[in-house]
Amino acid sequence: MSKHKTHLLLGGNLGDRHANLASAKRLIGLRIGTVVKASSLYETQPWGKPDQPDFLNQALEVATDLKPEEVLKAILNIEKELGRQREDKWNARTIDIDILFYDAKILNLKDLTLPHPHLHERNFALVPMLEIAANKQHPIFKKTIEELYEASEDDLDVVMLEDETEAN
Repeated sequence: MSKHKTHLLLGGNLGDRHANLASAKRLIGLRIGTVVKASSLYETQPWGKPDQPDFLNQALEVATDLKPEEVLKAILNIEKELGRQREDKWNARTIDIDILFYDAKILNLKDLTLPHPHLHERNFALVPMLEIAANKQHPIFKKTIEELYEASEDDLDVVMLEDETEAN
């Protein structure tokens, strides 16, 4: 069976952010598939609810045999294992893992929309994706990640961290 390519976005702003992202990346490699590419770590201002600590974000490209719903189930289990408490939308969190793309699939289920419905509005997702998949085409908008970033109206800062030891 051929592998599917999924792009994930990791984020967190509580606890040891570096360790939480590293743990999530390791568990993704064990439970979802091979991490083919990983962006640098980026520090980003909170989106949607500004009165909280800054986030660390990282984009991953993962080769997987899992179906989209199975990827989502694995992600939710990893988040829970790493201390994620699901309360209010946009609250501070130890870890958040979003599926940005799964191949070029378009999907609208109760718990899963692909591609991620807000990707094109959020520089904290677009900037790390620029690093690992700038030419990836959005299957609905028919624009590349680079084109989506250039058209983005998001003005929040997304800063690449200098020390990349945790990202590798």
